[in-house]
Amino acid sequence: MAIIITDECINCGACEAECPNTAIYEASDDWRYSDGTSLKGDIVLTSGKEVNAEVVQEAISDEIFYIVPSKCTECVGFHEEPQCAAVCPVDCCVPDEDNVETEDILKRKQQFMHPNN
Repeated sequence: MAIIITDECINCGACEAECPNTAIYEASDDWRYSDGTSLKGDIVLTSGKEVNAEVVQEAISDEIFYIVPSKCTECVGFHEEPQCAAVCPVDCCVPDEDNVETEDILKRKQQFMHPNN
């Protein structure tokens, strides 16, 4: 499953630099699938959704740092545990019960975004 940042976030930013998928963004910042990944141009996500990786997507939150669920792999393929949760000083990076994914799906997402890793 993806990780979510709860309302307890103090906006310290410690999590953002730790994300190997560039799935964490500051409040109000727009994002792209291409940010920090190998994705370019028109793509079909592992979920089957068709998007252009370089098109700007609207911010998910305008109040706190947020995680893009479709880019989050819980650090599978990079680390033993989600790094955002490991560095969060207030423990607000928690599993997102609305985005449950198996380890196999997380591995496929990681390979899709970073085929040379």
